[in-house]
Formats: sequence, C-alpha cells, structure tokens
Amino acid sequence: MREGVHAEARGAEALRATFSRNVFIPVTDLCRNACGYCSFRRDPDRARVISRSDALRLMDRAQRAGCSEALFTMGDRPWEVRGDRMELLEYIVELCELALERGLLPHTNAGILTREELELLAPYNASMGLMLESTAHLKVHERSPGKRPEVRIRTISDAGAIRIPFTTGILVGIGEGPEDRIRSLEAIAELHRRYGHIQEVIIQPLDPKPGTESEGMQPPSIGDMAELVSIARRVLQPEISIQVPPNLVDPVPLLRAGADDLGGISPVTPDWINPERRWPEIDELKGIVLVERLPVYPRYVRLGWYGKRTEYLIRRLADESGLRKS
Repeated sequence: MREGVHAEARGAEALRATFSRNVFIPVTDLCRNACGYCSFRRDPDRARVISRSDALRLMDRAQRAGCSEALFTMGDRPWEVRGDRMELLEYIVELCELALERGLLPHTNAGILTREELELLAPYNASMGLMLESTAHLKVHERSPGKRPEVRIRTISDAGAIRIPFTTGILVGIGEGPEDRIRSLEAIAELHRRYGHIQEVIIQPLDPKPGTESEGMQPPSIGDMAELVSIARRVLQPEISIQVPPNLVDPVPLLRAGADDLGGISPVTPDWINPERRWPEIDELKGIVLVERLPVYPRYVRLGWYGKRTEYLIRRLADESGLRKS
C-alpha cells in the first residue's frame, strides 16, 4: 500500500486508513492556559503528576495489548505554575526510556517548548506534536498565553529545524471563520515547505464540554468537516497525511473527502482530552481497510529522522515500507 493511503471516493472500492495502536498517558493536567473549551486542565490545588507506578501499569497493559505507541501529554508549561521545569522534563525523559524498554515508541505532546527543551526530548521520541489550533486570535484563548499563534508556530518551526517528525492540526468550531481555517492550513503547509517535517495534520471538531465556555457553542457539521478535509487535501502537500478522530466524528464521509488516517486508537486507555468519547473498537470500523503504522510515518522511518534512542525499536517494529510489521 502506498504511503499516505489517501482515501478519496473510488466507487465501491473500500476506504483505506492508517492508525496506530497506542496507550494515552497524561503526565500532568497542570496548565498555565485556561482555554474556554478545555476540561482536561486542573487548577494547581487539584492538579496531579502521574506516578511512576501508574505510568508503568499503563505501559505494561499496553505491551500486553500489542500497542506500539506511548502517547505522553501534559498541560502547557506547567513548570511556570509550579516552578519545577528541569525536574518535570527529566521525568518525561525517564518515562520515555521506560516506554522504550517495554517496546513502546514515545510520541510526546508537551505543549509549547523552547528549542533547547525540544532537543532534550527529541532523542527519546519517535515523533512529537503540537496542535496549531488556529492562526486567528480567538476569545476562547484570551486567558491562554500558550495559544498565541505566533508562539505555537515558533515551536513547530523549531521542531522542523531539528528534524523532528511532527504532528499538528487545527481545532474547528472554536470561534474561527472559514477563512481562518484556510489560513491555518496554509501556515502549516508553509512550515512543511521550509522544513519537511509535518507528517500529519489533524482536522479536529470542537466537542463542547459542560461547564466550560464552549458549552453552548455549535460544533461543525459533518458537511462542514468534509468540506474542510477536501480543502486541506488541496492546500497541504500530498505527503502529509490528514487525520480525523474516529471517537469525535464519523470518519467515513471524511475519508471519502480525502482524509487517510484515524490517529491513535487505544485498547487500554480513554482519550483523556475527551474521556466521554470512547475509542471505537477496530472491528467496529466497518467499510474501512485499516493498516497499522507506527507513531513515526514511513517517510521519516526511511529518512531516519526519529529520535536516536528509538532507532533499535523502530527497526524491530517497522516492515520494509516503514509501516508496522504484521
């Protein structure tokens, strides 16, 4: 199967999509931002850092379930709230090392990072990520210094400069307009044109959360999402995959529109950002031919852009094309 697996409509031919089998490990829910749609963040008196024993328990379950990816997430720059920058960064490195020992390739989404911080984490990660969300300045981000577009673009740019295979994306329905969405996609395409490191772009709909500012907001329709996926396929370079989250939206119309990836699907943990939206079981995704990949895409496996501490495991898990060995 060719890289990208672009799943445009082809009559009665089956739709194809890649995915990774992962474990979702929330390192900490402490965050300096206060976005109007987030239910993941906790105030300092309620926030927690996952214990080593809890993280290991999840990794061991993931190993038994045949996962290949350990997805590490955290709030944005929590050390600016608590003041323990190096301690927390070194803990993430330790968790990545523990994941590698268990046959799991780390993919870290750690919010805004400096180039120095990216360089610290990069050797232990197969790939990394940060959602751009939008290039527009939006009301839901008024209390979120880490959501300023120029700040996020700087982190994505720094990741490109040091050749980290990178996942980014846009969040749809948070107050931006159609032109804002296109500008956001164009910004991502320009970053890839400069550095060549964007492996996938997530097109993610808002999931309004009770008790947040987004509670009364209207999420995008499936028609709007399909149209946006179609636009994204034209704006983005053909080697960039377009990911849609199958726990938030029916993937079939979006695969027909040009999406080709369903992201991480975990057999052991919920989506901690949207915990009430369960992952579909693999066999529930009828009419889609699923092909398992690693958290680093085949193109970057061949280029060798992954973290050097992950090389031995990638060589063990990847087939000749760079997808996961069956």
